[in-house]
Amino acid sequence: QVQLVESGGGLVQAGGSLRLSCADSGRTFGTYSMGWFRQAPGKEREFVALISWGSGNRYYLDSVKGRFTISRDNAKNTVYLQMDSLKPEDTAVYYCAATPESYDRRPSAYNYWGQGTQVTVSS
Repeated sequence: QVQLVESGGGLVQAGGSLRLSCADSGRTFGTYSMGWFRQAPGKEREFVALISWGSGNRYYLDSVKGRFTISRDNAKNTVYLQMDSLKPEDTAVYYCAATPESYDRRPSAYNYWGQGTQVTVSS
């Protein structure tokens, strides 16, 4: 069973940084690829970043490449999203999620979701 809890959201000015954390209290963290998604008001949930469970390969939404970095610490059952050079358009609720697939950007491929954490970037 995978149980995900996000933390680290908040209010930041444009150009600032935040680091989101997602802790898994389950026992199978190492065999799941971990993704970050976000959802802004009135918009669909969108893929932000993914780190594969086997290869450790990382994938990003084009608009966050070079600004966001996903990483994982299997010993701590935790995945991180370091967000730098934040922009107002990054404002959204951010969710971490787990999938047994090595690569999939579709929300429907993810079996487990956290409760979400709000990120607000002011201009």
